[in-house]
Amino acid sequence: MLPMKDMREFAIKYGLLILLASMLIIFSVAEPAFLSTINMMIILQSVSIVAILALGVTATLAVNGFDLSIGSTAAFSMMTASYVMVVFDGGTTMAIFAAIAVGVMVGLVNGFMTVHMKVPDLLTTLGMMFLLLGLQLIPTQGRSISTGMSLADGETATGTFSESFLFLGRARIFDIIPVPVIIMLILAVITYLFLERTRHGRVMYAIGSNEQAAKLAGARVKFYRYVAYVMSGVYASIGGILLAARIGRGDVSSGNSLLMDGVAGALIGFAVLGAARPNAQGSAIGALFVGVLLNGLTMMNTPYYTQDFIKGLVLVAALMFTFGLSNKRA
Repeated sequence: MLPMKDMREFAIKYGLLILLASMLIIFSVAEPAFLSTINMMIILQSVSIVAILALGVTATLAVNGFDLSIGSTAAFSMMTASYVMVVFDGGTTMAIFAAIAVGVMVGLVNGFMTVHMKVPDLLTTLGMMFLLLGLQLIPTQGRSISTGMSLADGETATGTFSESFLFLGRARIFDIIPVPVIIMLILAVITYLFLERTRHGRVMYAIGSNEQAAKLAGARVKFYRYVAYVMSGVYASIGGILLAARIGRGDVSSGNSLLMDGVAGALIGFAVLGAARPNAQGSAIGALFVGVLLNGLTMMNTPYYTQDFIKGLVLVAALMFTFGLSNKRA
């Protein structure tokens, strides 16, 4: 039998993965179709956008910041891409660049407010969240964007979503793997390599651990905080583009749950392999954890109004478990 200390170390490192494996077993026993290839691809596709947003949050957490505007940035980018495609009759490239530009601008404004104006991260990004949620409704007077919609001047929108744009959200590689999953995996690897294997990533972690010490060591603290928020904004925009491409319209309500799910994925990632810090691989697994949980609950006909409660309960339990045992270990 393992000593108590070794058991605690094992629980800290592998507890969340064991819980994830347990959920897979429980849901597959309760509903055999849960582990089917089709359902696994559905889970991965639903998780991909959330995971991308979680990776953006991870960048801000690395510098001891926090971005509450990721969900609204994704929603605003979705509406921007849809507006370019349907109202301006622009192409795929123009729509993507316009949406990415939204993410960059949001990141720069968040960085300016927190770095130069000294406004706390939570207040800055909370204000940005409400600003974007309101702003996205103004051009269409609160309506979703779709081909043939009536515009404010009485004209009818004639633009359509191009096949190349819809490919990003609906196509499958080898008729199995959804394109958004491929994009998510690529971004997860890039984020992991950037944060864990480059000097820039190590500097960001150093800033997050002790900003004053990092500044005294010569780190460009202001620059890296800008980098973190621009990364978060761009990742949120990519999520918005994929969402628009998946549903084929600018739906004003589609981004409502993105903030909570993205933040949950990033925070649950703290518990993966006992990291106890923001990390790319943990955020991706955390998003998968949330996706598996919600999909399993849905297949078991769990009432929809209980799912947020269960998701929050699991998040709190995972963080208490990880940090509680870590503090005892310390």
